[in-house]
Amino acid sequence: MGRKDKKEKKQKRKQKKSGLTSATADRFFLYENSVQEPEADVEFILQAFRERSRLVPSSIREDFCGTAITAIEWVKHDASHTAIGVDLDVPTLAVAQQRVDERLDDEQKRRLRLIEEDVRAVKVRYVDGILACNFSYFLFRTRDELRGYFKHASNGLKRGGLLILDAYGGSDSFTEMREPRECDGFTYIWDQDSYSPVTGHVTNYIHFKFPDGTKMKKAFVYEWRLWTLPEIQELLAEAGFQNIAVYWEGTDPKTDEGNGVWSVETTGEADKGWVAYLVAEK
Repeated sequence: MGRKDKKEKKQKRKQKKSGLTSATADRFFLYENSVQEPEADVEFILQAFRERSRLVPSSIREDFCGTAITAIEWVKHDASHTAIGVDLDVPTLAVAQQRVDERLDDEQKRRLRLIEEDVRAVKVRYVDGILACNFSYFLFRTRDELRGYFKHASNGLKRGGLLILDAYGGSDSFTEMREPRECDGFTYIWDQDSYSPVTGHVTNYIHFKFPDGTKMKKAFVYEWRLWTLPEIQELLAEAGFQNIAVYWEGTDPKTDEGNGVWSVETTGEADKGWVAYLVAEK
């Protein structure tokens, strides 16, 4: 959520978005087409397993799945793939079910299951990989809460399975600021409304603006702790994970933007804004 840097570096999916207004637009549709890139996430999942695990992945669980479009893309990618989407918000899961019905055929639908449950309590069969992307796990604000989630995720993985996360940071992430970005038919606005240096707590919003001048304010609201990469890696280790790695995106020297190539990095770059993946093995 708020994957501003990564999304700017990816080619936007083509959709019919003409004539959008605050009265006619679906906020989930806007989110999917300004923030998410499920095809790229699936490619990264496959890369992570090739490089970090002995398993050939077929089953994944998408925690905080929202509209479950990554789980949907995973199922579409290969006939052997299965997915479970877990989310606590009933209206959002209803939208996810609509996406499943619209985008999958009957055979594919049988390989995807949606569950209304807290990601810290859900009990399902062991899977090869668990995803917690779009920074949603940042809602756990204490070390005990986040460690507890990581431990529960570990309990849901097969031996050698991977937990795949993303994280954002950089000097701009600690600044109270707004960042607009033009999308196809609307403007996405990432609003870092408040940041507490003492607690690390942030309040972020996503707003949308339309060509007719109307706005959809606070379409999405996030009350998070801004976790740093060292903290996340330490808590993963405390939860029992091993072979923890941070993946950093390479830079195109001609454009000075991301080139879509992800590799393990032990230092990183002091960019104003960055997005990284973390991969941890059970």
